[in-house]
Amino acid sequence: MNINTIRSAIMGILSGNPKDEPMHYGEVFGTWTHLSVNHGLIAGYQTFVNHIGDEDLKKLVQEAIEAMKEENRQVEELLKTNGIGLPPAPPERPVAHLEDIPPGARFSDPEIAAAVSKDVAEGLVAASTMIGQSIREDIAVMYGQFHMAKAQFGAKMLKLNKTKGWLVPPPLQVKSTEKA
Repeated sequence: MNINTIRSAIMGILSGNPKDEPMHYGEVFGTWTHLSVNHGLIAGYQTFVNHIGDEDLKKLVQEAIEAMKEENRQVEELLKTNGIGLPPAPPERPVAHLEDIPPGARFSDPEIAAAVSKDVAEGLVAASTMIGQSIREDIAVMYGQFHMAKAQFGAKMLKLNKTKGWLVPPPLQVKSTEKA
């Protein structure tokens, strides 16, 4: 095969409806990993909900769970359509009452807020990576939507952390007005 034959074959695969194009290994790995990570985060967040005392935080964590479930629905559909097996998912976590959890065994609201905020930041990077490595437009667009939703959710978390006094800023740079 010469280079023109190879080029024609590739362009044939990569033209037309993106949903007819095969997923490349990076797209497969990224989507499969995303689904697997979300399964773990959902289980963890369901456990966090049992520990949360602050109603505003509880609402945001439940919002995050629902958003991840919707992402999972879309990613599962993509993987199934492309004949790719799905990662295992842990069972739903049972509901517990905060009062039933011993105080020394509880996650505090600021700890939970920090963990969720960290996860949002990591999710933004992961979504950006998928956008950048995708050659199928439908996958890039889907991850663009995930990225936008995560950015909006991250802004809500930031506002909550500031409002509740849970944000611990890094040391601030203070410029001296005196000249040496």
